[in-house]
Amino acid sequence: MNPPVVVIGVGNPFRRDDGAGPAVVDRLRRAGLPGVALAESDGEPGALITLWERRRLAVVVDTVHTHDAPAGHVHRRLLARRPGGPGGSTSSHAMDLGDAVALARELGRIPDRMLLLGIEAADTGYGIGLTPAVATAVERVVGHVVAAVRDLP
Repeated sequence: MNPPVVVIGVGNPFRRDDGAGPAVVDRLRRAGLPGVALAESDGEPGALITLWERRRLAVVVDTVHTHDAPAGHVHRRLLARRPGGPGGSTSSHAMDLGDAVALARELGRIPDRMLLLGIEAADTGYGIGLTPAVATAVERVVGHVVAAVRDLP
């Protein structure tokens, strides 16, 4: 049986700040949260849906480009299982995370609760290493994840 919680770090660590999601997962691996599955993904919708289906809580961490917030800003959205439209985020990947959420809803494969944490990126060009603002945000997001798991009813 799958653990009730999954944390999915979406991104590519070879595209600078796009590696923020995997960086969060790496830090959580070292923290050793019980009852929590940790996964990394390139954001492909089918893979995301498979990772989060039948979970009480899925936390998805990804970089975003909203152009409305400074680098390192953390966008937070909590979705509960209910009918409706897509979750709506602006991912740094070709396919919007909202599309995967909408597809999962249509297929009845959405988790009970989903926490979307988007870190505003500064640089998603080729290279390794996070910019300072995004590296600082990664540490804050780890705290958000730990709190969400702790507060799960």
